[in-house]
Amino acid sequence: MNEAFYQFGLGTLKIKYKDEKVVRLSVVDKTTVTHNQKNKFTEKVLQEIEEYLRGERKQFSIHYEFLEGTAFQKKVWKVLETIPYGEVLTYAEVAQKIHNAKAVRAVGAACGKNPIWLIVPCHRVVGSHGQLTGYGGGIPMKKKLLEIEKKYKEVPLPRSFKVKVRYEYKGRKRRRIKKEGRG
Repeated sequence: MNEAFYQFGLGTLKIKYKDEKVVRLSVVDKTTVTHNQKNKFTEKVLQEIEEYLRGERKQFSIHYEFLEGTAFQKKVWKVLETIPYGEVLTYAEVAQKIHNAKAVRAVGAACGKNPIWLIVPCHRVVGSHGQLTGYGGGIPMKKKLLEIEKKYKEVPLPRSFKVKVRYEYKGRKRRRIKKEGRG
């Protein structure tokens, strides 16, 4: 197992990796830096995280692997992978998605054990009334990540928006020539 350390927008990032797969991310105190095994892979991980923090990246392309965790935790983490950028689910909704509606607290505990917390977005899970509850990096970090996503989320077009397509005809063949939007 290798480790690389970088300064980034939330402190000192520790990337634990094996065979070009992230296995754990954490924010650590600078004094815990030991062997710093940076390489092209960890540089790419850092680059994607920094792009995310600037609102330039909505999805990560780097590979990761869950080397730890129970079958239940891994089931929860698979659901977290499906939560779209800028959206949230409640712990109860995640419990329903794993077909165990009564496991709300266990879902919260599984989110807290997520070793790849930024890439597998447990910060997108909130309390039943939208309140920010529990987060491995602390509530202020969870709030900051959700604010970044809210700020840079693409705004959906209003329902009244229509796309008008114009065609050019040559004999029986028709060819699209222009696409215009109007509200």
